[in-house]
Amino acid sequence: MRLLMLGGTEFAGRAVVEAALGRGWEVTVFHRGRHAPPAGVRSLHGDRTAPDGLAALADGEWDAVVDTWSAAPRAVRDAARLLADQVGRYVYVSSCSVYAWPPPAGYDEEAALVDGASGDAEQIDYARDKRGGELAVLGAFGVEEALLVRAGLILGPYENIGRLPWWLNRVARGGPVLAPGPRELPLQYVDVRDLAEWILGGVERRLGGAYNLVSPRGHTTMGELLDACVQVTGGEGDLRWTDAEVILGAGIEPWTQLPVWVPGGSELHGALHGVGVGRAVGAGLRCRPVLETVADTWSWLQGLGGVAPVRADRPAVGLDPGVEAKVLGL
Repeated sequence: MRLLMLGGTEFAGRAVVEAALGRGWEVTVFHRGRHAPPAGVRSLHGDRTAPDGLAALADGEWDAVVDTWSAAPRAVRDAARLLADQVGRYVYVSSCSVYAWPPPAGYDEEAALVDGASGDAEQIDYARDKRGGELAVLGAFGVEEALLVRAGLILGPYENIGRLPWWLNRVARGGPVLAPGPRELPLQYVDVRDLAEWILGGVERRLGGAYNLVSPRGHTTMGELLDACVQVTGGEGDLRWTDAEVILGAGIEPWTQLPVWVPGGSELHGALHGVGVGRAVGAGLRCRPVLETVADTWSWLQGLGGVAPVRADRPAVGLDPGVEAKVLGL
């Protein structure tokens, strides 16, 4: 298989590239040159936002392209139109954010989508940008040759958002840790390597259309996630489980100040951790245990000296130690 990866030097894109190399695929990475791609790829340089920025892609043929773009949809449109006669299948890593708010409980791929998106648009907001990217791909490739991967929360090695790295570093620091309850709160996420393997399997099986891509509901819990953090970092963190009402009453923002966590029973929890994934599971999705995801992320993070790369276009995550201590009464 010949794969073209648009990006491919960070997080999800890098995981796809490494998985493809592991399968013996021939991989071309198109990137801006800010980060080195994995060894063993053909590297092409260009900035898709610049005039003639896609010129390096004018020649070449590939069985599939994978695109993780999440800004102005017109950049996806331009790439898809250029590659329509050079690529067999266009895989666009989208998001469950494309569903109209609030999505119904257990929503699947047939749920209503956000309004106001266009494949020709400049950057609007995350949900409409991702939906616009989908529309751009569909316009150039059609539903049979376009695979729309609507990912949920993505964790694992190379994470450049900072969610799991923050929890690992906080627990490793030791002492009382504000653990947002309840322990049994169900979580859904997908390990970036499981995402990558499913995408490549989808290419091999010539899948088309939209798939929600996150672990099945109940794959893990907040308690299991943080217990794994304690285990892999050496057991110094003392988890102090705290009711959601106390956390919200202190003005702490779910998801950002306490990454991954949102209050159970809320619309946000339903949207993030109540996703119907039967279609993806039926098409081969397999999710590794949470302990493996946490342990491998910790190993990667230690190799970087404990400081994970963070995307400049995403908000910072994590809780101020002073706020944490105040809530815990320390």
